[in-house]
Formats: sequence, structure tokens, C-alpha cells
Amino acid sequence: MKILLVEDSATLRHAMSQYIVDAGHTPLVAESGEQALQLLEDNPVDMIIMDVEMPGLNGFETTALIREWLGDHWIPIVFVTGMSEDEDYRQGIEAGGDDYLIKPVSKMIITAKIRAMERIADMRDQLNRLNSELEAISQLDSLTQIYNRRTFNEQALKQWLLASRQNTCISALMIDVDHFKLYNDHYGHPAGDACLKEVTAAIEQCLNRPYDLLGRYGGEEFVVLLPETNKEGIANISQRIRRSLADRQVAHDVSPTSDTVTVSIGGACCLQTTGHTLEGLIKAADRALYRAKHSGRDQFSIDEMASHRTVVVAHSDLKIQQQACTQLQQHYNLITADSADEALELSLTIRPDLIVLGPELADHQGRYLSDRLATAKRTRSTPQLFLGQPQGEGLDAKPCVALPLQQDDLIKVAGQLLSA
Repeated sequence: MKILLVEDSATLRHAMSQYIVDAGHTPLVAESGEQALQLLEDNPVDMIIMDVEMPGLNGFETTALIREWLGDHWIPIVFVTGMSEDEDYRQGIEAGGDDYLIKPVSKMIITAKIRAMERIADMRDQLNRLNSELEAISQLDSLTQIYNRRTFNEQALKQWLLASRQNTCISALMIDVDHFKLYNDHYGHPAGDACLKEVTAAIEQCLNRPYDLLGRYGGEEFVVLLPETNKEGIANISQRIRRSLADRQVAHDVSPTSDTVTVSIGGACCLQTTGHTLEGLIKAADRALYRAKHSGRDQFSIDEMASHRTVVVAHSDLKIQQQACTQLQQHYNLITADSADEALELSLTIRPDLIVLGPELADHQGRYLSDRLATAKRTRSTPQLFLGQPQGEGLDAKPCVALPLQQDDLIKVAGQLLSA
């Protein structure tokens, strides 16, 4: 071990340094608390033997600063002092000390204490290693040894935020093993497990960058996140994955699609993250997967998420309308309307992604715009967001933003509705 000895007496420094060397360890010597703090900045140590009575920072003060600086990283600290009152022991423990020796200290006692602290430090290191191994195990799917769904989502969110900061594109793939239930029923579950490992290996073979993420999303479904990859890139990777699996020739005698195991792949590319969410990207890939499966399987389908969605903002109060547009204009394509009739006509023609409206807005016949939009075939599935709380039976649960508008409130709720 490397042991920091903090002692202002030259005589004691020399003697105790020799004790440390004789015990088979390496001493690092400081003459004061201030010097000890400076040494620790560039020299990691395994143990500290600390004198209490020193000019400047005393041992208790120095230890408290060391504990604060080290945070969760623990190293044993042993006080050596002539102070033997009960209050001195209490102060030492509260300052962060692990043992308390009264001067003069013999070579035998120092050697014994070093051995005891060495055993404790070894147990700490073993515990840290076990914790690291457990953490790694908890992040992986036990069968395929790739990220489980929880860990994939955590790591994918980091990549999504990075893409947002750097304003780069990001893509996702959802991959499903075709007719896997038939495979399991015919060959048995052990063979099914082996099949999933083969599929995993085929996918991994096509992901060459360290920041490409692969996770098992559940059952026979896999998910891939591909930062800095556009629509052409994910189409290329999808094709490579299909070829990689085909080359492995995993027999599937009962598949209606092929005599070997195949996959269906859905992909989605987000050129700009503004106005979108990671959940929305994965949902778009899942919708593309649905199309691939229902178009015959053993193929891929790719979507490109629009960089800006279209929002109709309808309100009779032009000041409120302008405030809403100010919040939304950097994130969406906006179309404004001053009346219910105009808003309805625009919405039926354009079919926007979201309609932001005043709850009291009604057409020339007195029918509420929200009701007209909810019953019209072309807009019945379009989410509505009210500016102000709508009044009436069953309307209190409708999504709304309180007036007067506060900074980013409208952006937040609009984003939640569009990612649902």
C-alpha cells in the first residue's frame, strides 16, 4: 500500500516512515495538513496516518476536508496523538477518522494497525469489484448478453440528448424474428434460445461503431439506436442484417416465409430532434416494423420523421394567438386562424399534427370547434390542445395550458401530445 504520513515532528516522521517501510509499504510524507491536501491532489493513497496537533490545519480539520474531497471513495485514516480525553475520541470519529492511537506508538502497534486497515481496504476493494460485476450483470439480458430494455433506454437517452446538443440526425431500428412462436413450438425452447443468440450475433456483426446501441426489447424483438445515421444509412444496415442472418442458414422448416430464420425490420430516421422525442422515434420504428411484417415479412420498411410538424393555432384573441405562436414557431410549422370556420376549413384541408385552440371558439351556427374537429373523419384522431381550461361536462380532463401562458408550458404539453 501507499501510505500518507502526516506529521510535523521530523523525528517522528523519520521513525514512523521506517515502520511503514519495514511493514512492506511505501510512505508518502507531509509535514502539515496543507501539504497533505496538496499531495493528495496528484498522489492517490491507500491509507493515511494523521497527527492531530499541527500548526495551521490540525489533523481533525485536515481529515474533514479530505473526506469531503474524496466523497464516496473511502480510505482508512488513523489518528496518532497525545490527546486522550473522551472528547478527543469523539472529535476524531466525527471528523472522519477510523482509529485513534495515543503517542508514543510502538513499531509493533503501528504495524498491527496497518495490517488491520489493509484487510479492511482489501474487503472494500473486493466489495467494489463485486458491485461492479453485479451492475454489469444487471445491465445485460441474461440470454443474449446485450443491453436489456431498461439499460438500452438509459443509454439511448444519453445519445438522444447528445444528438440534440450537436444538432445531428439519429435513427432507430426495431427488429422482430419472423414466426418465432412456430420455431419454438417445433424445435423447442432450448433451440429457440440458440436461435435468438444467432440473431443477436448477426445484428452485432453489422454494428461497427462503439456508440451504436443494441438491446433486447422483449421476447424475439430487438432494438438498435444509430446516432449520426440517415435514412440511406439505416436502409443499408437493415439490408446487411438480413444478409448476415441469411448467411448463418438457421433452419426454420415450419416458417411460411422461408426455410431459414428471417427477420422483419422497421426503421425511423430523425434528421432533427427538435419537436420530437426518443419515445417518438422508437414508436415510428415500431410502426414501420408493423408495415414490414404485414407486407410479407423478411423485409424492412423505413420512415423519415419530419423535421417540423404542422400545428394549427386557432384563437379569437389575437394577443393570445401571437403568444402561442411565439412559443411554438421554432419547433413547428404554424398556421393561424381567427375563427372557428376558418380553423375547421384549414384543418380539414391540411390535416395538421396538432390543433391548438381556444375552448370557447364556435362556428357561425354556435357549434364548438372542438366538437366539429372531433367528429370530422379527417381530424377525429388529431390531438387538440386548449388554451385555457374548457368548461363543461367531461371537459376537465382535456389537455390544456393555463392562461396567461408561461415560458415553455405550451412547448412541453404540445411535445407530450405529439409523442403519445
